[in-house]
Amino acid sequence: MDRRKEIDWPTLTATLRPENSPGFLLWQVTNLWQRRLRARLEGVGLTHVQFVLLAGLAWLEGREGSVSQSRLAQFCRTDAMMTSQVVRALEGAGLVRRSANAKDGRAKALGVTDAGADVLNKAMPAVLETDSAFFGTLGGGGQADLVQALRRLWQAQEAN
Repeated sequence: MDRRKEIDWPTLTATLRPENSPGFLLWQVTNLWQRRLRARLEGVGLTHVQFVLLAGLAWLEGREGSVSQSRLAQFCRTDAMMTSQVVRALEGAGLVRRSANAKDGRAKALGVTDAGADVLNKAMPAVLETDSAFFGTLGGGGQADLVQALRRLWQAQEAN
């Protein structure tokens, strides 16, 4: 049987060509950016999600004090189970500490250790440099336009 007769070729070729599909382009660009970021963060011993959670924890701890794991997951918009696994790995590496939560006896308070601060301070410039090199091809105005467009998409989808 000739399967081509069952496939809507005009739709297939119109939507899956990289120059025609915003979703495909976003996926490809995201993969390229993630590869570059992963290579840079390997040098400091972090994965991207570890960096996001460590930076998010540092941000929250500096502004809110005691931070629960659920608050960290909410802030970073990460899955609770995945957050738990990554926090456990960060704790095992000595980058995060868990202690009794004064506000909620059932929860643990998370904090960035001195070693975690050292790693984060090394990782932040690597992330900023990676972003600058990757998105720098857009120019300053192009980067700002991209950030605005991504924020609009994000906010519109969060509202749905």
